[in-house]
Amino acid sequence: MTDLPYLPATEALRLFRSRELSPVELMTAVIDRAEAVEPQVNALSERIFEEALLQAKQAEHAYRDGGTPRPLEGLPVAAKDEQPIAGRPARSGSLAYADHVAEVTHPVVERIVAAGGIIHARTTTPEFCCAGFTHSKLWGITRNPWNLGYSPGGSSGGSGAALASGTATLATGSDIGGSIRIPAANTGTVGYKPPYGRVPVMPPFNLDHYCHEGSMARTVADCALLQNVIVGPHPHDVASLRPAVHIPDRLGDVAGLRVAYAPNLGDWEIEPEIAANTRAVADALREAGAVVEEVEVGLRRADVMRATFTHFGAIFGPSVGQVVAEHGDTLTRYAVDFAAYSRTVSDETGGFLAGLEMEAAIYAPIGELLDRYDALICPTTGAPGLRAGEEYVDTKLTVNGVELDHYMEYVLTTVFNIASRCPVLNVPSGRASNGMPTGVQIVGRGYDDATVFHIGAAVERVRPWAFRPEAL
Repeated sequence: MTDLPYLPATEALRLFRSRELSPVELMTAVIDRAEAVEPQVNALSERIFEEALLQAKQAEHAYRDGGTPRPLEGLPVAAKDEQPIAGRPARSGSLAYADHVAEVTHPVVERIVAAGGIIHARTTTPEFCCAGFTHSKLWGITRNPWNLGYSPGGSSGGSGAALASGTATLATGSDIGGSIRIPAANTGTVGYKPPYGRVPVMPPFNLDHYCHEGSMARTVADCALLQNVIVGPHPHDVASLRPAVHIPDRLGDVAGLRVAYAPNLGDWEIEPEIAANTRAVADALREAGAVVEEVEVGLRRADVMRATFTHFGAIFGPSVGQVVAEHGDTLTRYAVDFAAYSRTVSDETGGFLAGLEMEAAIYAPIGELLDRYDALICPTTGAPGLRAGEEYVDTKLTVNGVELDHYMEYVLTTVFNIASRCPVLNVPSGRASNGMPTGVQIVGRGYDDATVFHIGAAVERVRPWAFRPEAL
């Protein structure tokens, strides 16, 4: 146990129960790690270390006194700053909200605390969580532990960077266009976008079918552990589903499962390294006993971008636009650009109804595939990450030698916010030559959570990944 900051949560719980490890020892190791690496990584927007150590001492007594410890008893959990905690800052990564304090606590955080998890830190986001990278005027640049010149992705970039740098054992995220899966892919971690309604979301975005709260971790079992705590109906979220559906404890049996392997969802630009790593995951699943067949999905990324930003233009964009109108001078250029771009696209395409029609056409080939296959695998991104601190407002992103019209064309994630009832698990697929991890999306049939975790666990068993970056 010489590398406690990277100890899997499931293993930590076993050691807590056998009294071979104390929650205080683990919390101290994680805090010491944060003190050492945070000056470089900058993943934590708020440190709650003193309170966390006191709670770890209480957890230590829970194990020592022979009671029944709760599911997350004593584990350090980093909460995405977007998820409010009553009495604590609620700043949305923005100078405009620098003095705001939350009056309520997010249901996800409530459930973690009720399960014995210790919120020892909160993690950075881009301003209003409206970007696929993580930096802001309020918190500065969050860097990727695998390569400090790169971003960990966004918007749950702080959570991904905290897991990769050993400053959290578990972490929360949220996903409206890939905001769990992009940072998970970029940081070599596991991230889960549950199907719509599986995990409660706060109003009014609980009514936005693009929006999902989910779990992030370094292993598939740890991700399932946290997911099983945060799942289930909530009285303040009419879209939250009952009954709660839990991931099974025993994972990894894929014998006979039919898996569609899509090297590309259509015409996305995919760097050769990512293509090779995705193919290696398909091969690993064949080795694990699945029937894997290569397929063509046939989507056009321009159509997906139009549908996505038409949707953003109806809900998410106006929410940012309200702040732009009042505090424009204090905001990041990317937040201002997001509000304007989503409004422009929505106006050009014909608004929300036209967007729904586009979304239906985009889902059709996916639904047909998932009628024949148990799951679909495809790359999470087309390139291994974005440069740290770059806003991609004036600068164009080039992938596979092609200049993209908008940097978000480099991800293949928004397709499955459109197909929001599909569960999607990102697992690491390998590394690129720049040292950055790469990821693959495992897409399940609507509300079939368990299958994507079985497939993820099989990949992890056959093709295990490294937890600790050499850069730190």
